[in-house]
Amino acid sequence: MSESTETTTDRSPVEDAEQPVDASTDAAADGAQSDGDRRTRTQILEEEGDIAADYLEELLDIVDLDGDIDIDVADGRAQVAIVNEDGGDELSPLVGRDGQVLSALQELTRLTVQTQTGQRSWLMLDIDGFRDRRKDDLREVAQKAVDEARDSGEPVSLRAMNSFERKVVHDVVAQAGVRSESEGEGDRRHVVVHPA
Repeated sequence: MSESTETTTDRSPVEDAEQPVDASTDAAADGAQSDGDRRTRTQILEEEGDIAADYLEELLDIVDLDGDIDIDVADGRAQVAIVNEDGGDELSPLVGRDGQVLSALQELTRLTVQTQTGQRSWLMLDIDGFRDRRKDDLREVAQKAVDEARDSGEPVSLRAMNSFERKVVHDVVAQAGVRSESEGEGDRRHVVVHPA
């Protein structure tokens, strides 16, 4: 891994979104096209979204499902969503139980982007609004845990969650002015909310 990649991944994706990035540095090392152009972080994220959309369109064709693909750049990440404009649940097999299929598809999409760009991708994939609905549920769970920790004066452990879910909980807890931490390993990693 080159030094510039380490520097980029150590920073928040939101930082320096409009600062020029030397797109040739790591791309050339991986054999990708290098024209020495300096692109902004936003332009690089837009390219990630386009690559992801192409990959997901092919996937939808293969599994014979209809869906529209929306691409956005927000919070320093490419955000791609497959939506069903008809309002049915045709896309639910792509979400799976507790979003497990969605998480796997997100990783495959990230790998596709990484293969084509030579850069690690942190894009977020959503299917039919699952992540938005999940965020709302998690915010409610987090607020209840904050209230319980404050009332009891004892730490409150939540069930195991993936990194996306834990981040949502940590954000709510931080806004409430209390402390949280992740504990456990692998599939058992969970959030503990402390009263102070």
